[in-house]
Amino acid sequence: MPDIIIPGTPQRYGLRLVVYSPNGPRLGVLPAHLGWEAGLPLSDVSSLRLAYSSAAPGADLLAQPCEIAMEYSVLGGAWIEPENGRFLRIKRSGDDADRTGACSYDMPGYAWMLRKVVLYPALGMVDGKRPFAAVKPGVILRALVDEGKGRGAVAGLTVNFTATHDSAGQPWAMTLSLGVEPGTDLLALLINLAEQGVIDWCMQGRELRVYNEGTALAADRASGPAPVELRLGRDIDSAPDDATLEDAASAILIMGEEGLRVEVTNHAATMPWGRWETHQSQGGVSDTGTAQLLGQHALERASGERVQLTRSITPYVARFLPLADYAPGDYIRAPGDQGVMTALRVRQITLTVDASGVIGGNLTLNDRFLERDIRLARQAAGILAGGVSSGGSGSDPTPEGSDRVPAAPTGLLISPAAYLDEEGYAHGQITVSWSPVTTDVNGTALDVDGYELIGISPPGTGATRVLATTQSTTVTYSPLEPKTRWQFGVLATNGGVRGAVTASTEIVIPDDETPPPEPSTPVVDSRLGVVRVAWDGFTSAGTGMPKDFARVLVMMRDPLDLDDEGAAVEWLDRPGTAVVPGLPYNTDREFWLVALDRSGNVSGESARVVTQTHPLVDTDMIGEVIDGAEHIISGSIPAEAKIVAGSITASLIQALAIQAGHIQANAITADKIVAGAIQAAHIAANAITADKIVAGAITAGKLDADAINGKTITGSIVRSAATGRRFILDSSTLDLRFYPGGSSTNYARLYAVDGLYAGETTTFITSGTNSGGTARAELQVAAGLIRLRIRDASGTGSYGGGLDIAQSYGQYGYTDGFASTETYIYTNGTGRFYLRGRVWDTATANPYDAVHAGSGTVPPDYGGVTINYGPSMASNMGPVAVIRDGATTANFYWCEDLSNQSSFSFAWSAGGGVWSGKGFYWWSHRH
Repeated sequence: MPDIIIPGTPQRYGLRLVVYSPNGPRLGVLPAHLGWEAGLPLSDVSSLRLAYSSAAPGADLLAQPCEIAMEYSVLGGAWIEPENGRFLRIKRSGDDADRTGACSYDMPGYAWMLRKVVLYPALGMVDGKRPFAAVKPGVILRALVDEGKGRGAVAGLTVNFTATHDSAGQPWAMTLSLGVEPGTDLLALLINLAEQGVIDWCMQGRELRVYNEGTALAADRASGPAPVELRLGRDIDSAPDDATLEDAASAILIMGEEGLRVEVTNHAATMPWGRWETHQSQGGVSDTGTAQLLGQHALERASGERVQLTRSITPYVARFLPLADYAPGDYIRAPGDQGVMTALRVRQITLTVDASGVIGGNLTLNDRFLERDIRLARQAAGILAGGVSSGGSGSDPTPEGSDRVPAAPTGLLISPAAYLDEEGYAHGQITVSWSPVTTDVNGTALDVDGYELIGISPPGTGATRVLATTQSTTVTYSPLEPKTRWQFGVLATNGGVRGAVTASTEIVIPDDETPPPEPSTPVVDSRLGVVRVAWDGFTSAGTGMPKDFARVLVMMRDPLDLDDEGAAVEWLDRPGTAVVPGLPYNTDREFWLVALDRSGNVSGESARVVTQTHPLVDTDMIGEVIDGAEHIISGSIPAEAKIVAGSITASLIQALAIQAGHIQANAITADKIVAGAIQAAHIAANAITADKIVAGAITAGKLDADAINGKTITGSIVRSAATGRRFILDSSTLDLRFYPGGSSTNYARLYAVDGLYAGETTTFITSGTNSGGTARAELQVAAGLIRLRIRDASGTGSYGGGLDIAQSYGQYGYTDGFASTETYIYTNGTGRFYLRGRVWDTATANPYDAVHAGSGTVPPDYGGVTINYGPSMASNMGPVAVIRDGATTANFYWCEDLSNQSSFSFAWSAGGGVWSGKGFYWWSHRH
């Protein structure tokens, strides 16, 4: 009897391979592979590597060219073929001396076949290239597909986009002017357009789908009420980071045409060893502003450490599953650099299945900085190439005179951009491209000798000037004033004769729209009755601010006022300290910083800090002692005691001479009044009301010992301290909060709720949030229920383990709001219990596991099966197993014939009749 290891197919997430005939129907499943790995990248060709024995069932399906589809299933549901999940069996290898007959298959995705349709020449060729002037991407792609299919190429390929709309039914967002060489294949064109940020694309089976870049294949699953969050230990089992400073630089020398040399610097770059330099040669660039823009982009990409993020995934305990919950191109939340949860883009999903059926894999992720780098590189490529072909005419000029008028250029495209000069001020730049002029106005072939770029500003004024001349079909120009309105035109010249003009629509020159980074956390303290807010001049990442930094605003709000969104109370344009006076004493104020650049862009917020001001003395007398006295000039009595203690007595003051208007607020304090001088008879009934008592005027020193004994203290809030480690009791909400030391606001809380259960008050204790800001613990105590659970950060949803001890029931387990992933045990007074969830379908047991369970199938010609636990179990096992015949009428016997701490087996006889194999199910408990 053969010894077969069948660990059982995981029920929660399954993967399989299905065979199709070329461009044809489904042939069957590959049931006995020796392991495979599939890589699914964004906007590129997927790949599959498969190992299979030529003696295994299904090997005959691989004996000739075919298509292999990867499929996934969740919770035993339907099998789904994901995008880019179709592969071509076109390459195989094996060793005839290998008695196992193992073969290896390297299969590219179906998109690989797109290289087999190429662009053919057509009428109107220019300089050996086929021009596409000012057209949408769909026009160019459909030309290759439709013409190729018309010749009989890629017969099985279908597309679902048009010349005017992408595969999501949205109008194409960009316009292109390209000169494409005959022989260019469809795959190369797709990859090129994707690299330039024009499109995203994928295959769904045999169907090509193309979208506007950053739309359908860039779903934001990192935000919203139910974000996809991959967490260490649950969805991710390893998270290696590869980081390097090798390409970092803080200065770059751009070397262009005609001796152009421009240095660009970035003082905000991370440079632990000081200034690092690099250079870049840019042929075709003779404009200083364009060189500044290219240098700026290059330095931003080299501003600091570059980190490559790879995250290994496991589907067996994961909450979120690859392909089912997220796909290549999506934005998700996952551990970024150094494990900090952040929004990352999935650039590739790699899935593996070993010979035992165990599924694993990894993700390649890009953070927001790397995604911005990609966009900057695309913009730089567009500036240099212009998106069009270059060169002169593809035909012979006629021998006519040089006074012929060139035709107007076609395919005019204008791309404006903003850049910063060395002082950090924004300017505008344009890149203009067009198709070459090859004829005169009468259609006769003509080789022109150059072009002129013309500008009109404002449009319609007739204020026309020549901005640049060139012999190319791409030109750049700067500087231009941001937010100004322009109209641009291009004409060709022939021996001094200027041709017809092609003019653009109105163009608004863009301003810099990149916000500065978040400032570092301010240092806030209270001195001399005012708040001092200090800033070190750095970003939250510890780097310097960019060169267009203008100032940081000091923001303040009352943290107890939910309607107070905060306002700017001071600002700093360099590292230093801002002073905020005039704040009420012993009252919390929350401070934070936001940065502004010279274009008015606003950064995100820094971390927030809470503090209070305290009086210098009980009275905190500030200003002139006698305000408005007739014979005392302001400032004429200095501090060195012109009026000594006791020199002005009551007998020297005329009756009614000092009225309320002459007494400065807080001027008369307790120490100015002789003991016993003010008696009850001197105070009119109700004369002292709450508005007559200055905040903070009655301090602990003003109250006699035991003065409040047996009394009721009313008021909303009682604090043990203003800042730092403290508690705050709010009687209006029955809420006691415990703050940790320092400036942290991540408090624990004890509070009570009326009305949750009829006639009683329910007590709650909640922790602060964890370091990732995703979860907090909560204990609820009511008369008939004690409930302990892990909540999400907002405290509204279950997010992990939980325990209910109730009068009528008890429940322990895991809840997260999803019925498909909840597991718990429930008991009550009936003497019975039930288990909710699923038994762990194990591939390899731990020696101390209580239960080892699974299921599987075998081909018809197998007479038995052995289940291996993996390790030797710690004590005796009690296996229970059943077998199900696939025949219509079962006719066989079976029995368990072996059981020890390492494995058990059972065997059967072959039954009669026509049948399709046997399925088996088993459970083995340790005792």
